[in-house]
Amino acid sequence: MRVKEQILNAVKELPSDASFEDAMERLYLLYKIQRGVEQADAGETATHEEARQRLKKWLT
Repeated sequence: MRVKEQILNAVKELPSDASFEDAMERLYLLYKIQRGVEQADAGETATHEEARQRLKKWLT
């Protein structure tokens, strides 16, 4: 699916009382998911232990 189609579908799926902030958060989430898929496809992944260490730094 093309990016424009994904954006239009995401907007259509929002509830009728959605705010601009809701729409932006939804689009940003879709962007981050797409970026993660691209990174995984390129082999740019982290081990479970590496992920734990990164989270540890954020939480302390």
